[in-house]
Amino acid sequence: MDECIFCKIAKGEIPSTKLYEDEKILAFLDINPAAKGHSLIIPKKHYHTLLDLPHEELKELMEIVQKVAGAVMSVVEGVQGFNVIQSNQEAAGQVIPHLHFHVIPRKQGDSLNFAWEQGKAEKEELEKYAELMRKRL
Repeated sequence: MDECIFCKIAKGEIPSTKLYEDEKILAFLDINPAAKGHSLIIPKKHYHTLLDLPHEELKELMEIVQKVAGAVMSVVEGVQGFNVIQSNQEAAGQVIPHLHFHVIPRKQGDSLNFAWEQGKAEKEELEKYAELMRKRL
């Protein structure tokens, strides 16, 4: 993808503050952080969503997500937890159409809010969706 900003960052065409890099994966600090230490982890190869990434590459990518999260927990001052966020498609909040994971450091009482209004599902409805979804697993 010639116009993808993350592809350009992965190729070194746009500078980034790198945390980790190998032949397949790049982790770097977000230039528009939700909190100090907010990090992004991307596959260097362009994949639009999580569903496009081959399973074997997902394992490698998640290992780096875990390592970055550990670094966040041990380095960011006052951090008490972290969120790992990964959005797919515009309706879910994906702004850049290149698969990426956010690791966002959290502190009790910070201004970030990822809560949603809880719905209510009946047992019958749950079973219906479960049956349909199990067929696709």
